[in-house]
Amino acid sequence: MIESTAVSRTRIRQERRYRRFKLKFPVHLLVQYDQGILELDAISRDVSIGGLLLDCPALIPPHSPVNFVISMQSRSLRALELVVDGTVVRSGTMTLNGNVAVALECNSPIAQIESYLADNST
Repeated sequence: MIESTAVSRTRIRQERRYRRFKLKFPVHLLVQYDQGILELDAISRDVSIGGLLLDCPALIPPHSPVNFVISMQSRSLRALELVVDGTVVRSGTMTLNGNVAVALECNSPIAQIESYLADNST
């Protein structure tokens, strides 16, 4: 049991390469399915330059390719909308409001948001 806990902690540390910020921004998702594209609106729960954790109204299967638009507001910087490609890493944990927690990984780091993350973390 101790060995599996140590392995689990190591895996989590490896997966979290970027600092995360607990920020709520609107996120518009385009999820690619075999049957077509599903559009959803969600809210970020935390944000990093490598991905997002969303409060989403629908379950999205892991490994699903997604395109998303993050609408970022800051106290001191102008509004910013970023269009990002990524993949669903995890999905399924129910949130308090009945939505689903969905973790997205960006295909490449979105360095443009660093100034917004720093400005909103104080």
